[in-house]
Amino acid sequence: MAGFAYRKRNSARAKNTKGESYVATGTKPPLGEGGRFAALKEGLAKKGAKSPGALAAWIGRRKYGKKRFQTISVAGKKNK
Repeated sequence: MAGFAYRKRNSARAKNTKGESYVATGTKPPLGEGGRFAALKEGLAKKGAKSPGALAAWIGRRKYGKKRFQTISVAGKKNK
């Protein structure tokens, strides 16, 4: 889905807090297709992460748990 991306927040609250803040825009692609992972990885790279892929994987494992994230990952690799 080309319309899904993370954009920088421009609200007054975001401007007053330390660091950069991003929000998801557009329709999220279904889990297991890799679109969400790619968008997160791109957003982390924009923020200056040294290894955005590894950080995105860590965030995914923390959010979905080891077992569910692994099944999502396998589904995403099959779609390539």
